Amino acid sequence: MKKVLAVNSGSSSFKFKLFSFPDEKVIAKGMGDRIGLEDSTFSITLADGTKYTKEIAIPDQEAAVSILIKDLQKYHVLKSLNEIVGVGHRVVNGGEYFKDSTVIDKNKLQKILDLSDFAPLHNPPEARGIEAFMHVLPKVPQVAVFDTSFHETLDPVHYLYSIPYEYYEKYRARKYGAHGTSVHYVTLEAAKMMHEDLSESKLIICHLGNGASITAVKNGKSYDTSMGFSPLSGITMGTRSGDVDPSLLQHLMHKTGMSMDEMIDVLNQKSGLLGISGISSDMRDLKYNKKPRAILARKIFLNRIVRYIGSFIAEMGGVDAIVLTAGVGEGDVGMRKAIMDSFKYMGVDPDYEANETNGQKFITKPDSKIQVMIIPTNEELMIARDVVRLTNCATLA
Repeated sequence: MKKVLAVNSGSSSFKFKLFSFPDEKVIAKGMGDRIGLEDSTFSITLADGTKYTKEIAIPDQEAAVSILIKDLQKYHVLKSLNEIVGVGHRVVNGGEYFKDSTVIDKNKLQKILDLSDFAPLHNPPEARGIEAFMHVLPKVPQVAVFDTSFHETLDPVHYLYSIPYEYYEKYRARKYGAHGTSVHYVTLEAAKMMHEDLSESKLIICHLGNGASITAVKNGKSYDTSMGFSPLSGITMGTRSGDVDPSLLQHLMHKTGMSMDEMIDVLNQKSGLLGISGISSDMRDLKYNKKPRAILARKIFLNRIVRYIGSFIAEMGGVDAIVLTAGVGEGDVGMRKAIMDSFKYMGVDPDYEANETNGQKFITKPDSKIQVMIIPTNEELMIARDVVRLTNCATLA
């Protein structure tokens, strides 16, 4: 039995899942939290549900990797490091350079860092995570899986902004999208559930987590998506504003004296549900809160989702199914109901009883003109599958 690690490195966090192949079972998962900060912790959960958590200094990504490797051996998840045949890493932005997942060498690692302008909050820590594994497991292939790769099928009508074309030619200023790994997984699962050929389907995938995006998937390929040059644009999110008129930023900068960097930080870290509600960026904290701004935040979140779904239905000339995934999509009964109710006029026939519980299923009636589904996302599994695909692991079968 061979094992593949799927890793998501953040600026102060390090999440992982270890899969066995070919059965694709999770045999360990966990995270390092508050990396580089005080009171950092490391947790690991084994296949039987046993969880171990400890407070331990984690000064950097390499330290987190070392702790992980030691714990995998300490808790007998691994007998030998040779059981790990590859490590897959989530990377947010691959620009136009990385059109598919790829096995990383030093030159490609540098290219990920060179693309940091496109995802300054994500690419640098993700690159550090890859580099850490290259040091700790030098003989194990490292594979980068890009959120943007699935959206490489967008055409210029959908990815270009209406600004001077030379900015695209010189600086690659365009829409790149995000959440592509999640959207790809959910798309494949939706096709299985519907017993339909992806090459003839029209889907809208709603990845509704703290970061949130809507993607139109036509004939199995990304057709249009709400996130743009960075993961900041699109619908309202936990702390991100989503779409904002750039002239408003100029106005606010003049009024507040903030720099552009400070204003972008406000849009990324202090806006969205948090900024509107003044309470929390987590939808679970707003769900039953009766304060007017909490209610308003949920209404705005719903409105932006409906706005994008509606526009994508028009762009594709119809839709077969709407898929809800990630934290809010998978766990918020009220929000799912509100989204379905918004499209009853188009033939969505909700199954309210089915919607009362979570889990992968249809939440519309069988004769609904547009089906609505809950599909829990599994980005880590898609990452692990790409490791297997790209490292020639035929021996796994």
